[in-house]
Amino acid sequence: MDQRRRDLLCIMELEFAAIDLNLFLDTHPEDQRALADYNAVSQELMRAKMAFESRYGPIMNFGCGISHGTWRWVEEPWPWELCFNREE
Repeated sequence: MDQRRRDLLCIMELEFAAIDLNLFLDTHPEDQRALADYNAVSQELMRAKMAFESRYGPIMNFGCGISHGTWRWVEEPWPWELCFNREE
């Protein structure tokens, strides 16, 4: 698996963790450890997305990334067009 796919897979894993913690906090709003974990995962996710977008271009076609110089969204395979087989 190439670095671009590993980076995108990391973002997907962090998003899953953030959503899971979000759902847990919906039913356990006073859990300080879960809140700290959510905040840490959210910060790591933001860093991972910024690093990905600086290397490869926007993850989404609107609202999150800035396209410098050219409209880079169409230059690479779109995230849903990538295969994530671990054997690659």
